[in-house]
Amino acid sequence: MTTDSSFTAGVHVPDTKLAREATELVRDHTSELVYHHSRRVYFFGSLQGRNRDLGYDPELLYVGAMFHDLGLNEQFRSSGRRFEVDSADEARRFLQSRGVPEDSVRRVWTAIALHTTPGIPEFMEPEVALVTAGVEYDVLGIGYADISEDDRRDIVALHPRPDFKRRILTAFTEGIRPKPETTFGNVKADVLEHYVPGFERGDFVRTILDSPWAE
Repeated sequence: MTTDSSFTAGVHVPDTKLAREATELVRDHTSELVYHHSRRVYFFGSLQGRNRDLGYDPELLYVGAMFHDLGLNEQFRSSGRRFEVDSADEARRFLQSRGVPEDSVRRVWTAIALHTTPGIPEFMEPEVALVTAGVEYDVLGIGYADISEDDRRDIVALHPRPDFKRRILTAFTEGIRPKPETTFGNVKADVLEHYVPGFERGDFVRTILDSPWAE
C-alpha cells in the first residue's frame, strides 16, 4: 500500500519503515527547497532507470536521493570536507544504525559522494547512476526530453520548484562558502566564482607546477 503523496508518474516511494524514517529525518533537518528537490531526484532518477532498463533497489535509491544534499545544511557542514562526503556519511550512519547490509550502505554512500562528479556514476551500480541522473535532470535539465511532459508535470505538481534555479544556487553558495577549498576539481567552484566576491578557484596546472617536486 502507498499513499497518494508517495506515488506519482507511475513511480512508488517505498512504503517501508526505512523510507519513512529517511523522509522524516530529511524533513526535520533541511529546508522545503532541499526536501522537494530530493524527492524529485528520486522520481526523476526512477524514471530514468526505467528508460535505461536498469534494475535497482528503490529503497536504496530513495535514501540516496533524500540524503544527497543533507551536507549543505549548517549542522552538517563543519567537517571541512566536501558537502557530498558529509551527506554520504550521514546516510551511512543512518543506514548502519538500522542494520542495513554493508554492500547496500556502500552503494548509497558512493551514490551520494559522486553525485557532482559527472562521467563516472553512469558506469557504476544502478543506484549510483540513478541518483546522479535524477540530480542532473532536476538541476541541469540533462535528458529533459527523456521524461514525458505529463510525468514531469505530475512530479512538479507534487513537489513544486518555484524560483528553483536561483534558490538552489543560493543553497549551494551558502553550503560551501565556509569551505571554498573543497570545490577544487569539481563543479561547485563555478558556483563560488559567480556568487562569492574574491573567490579564486584552484588551478590544477599551477598546483602541479608549484608543487615541492624539483622536476
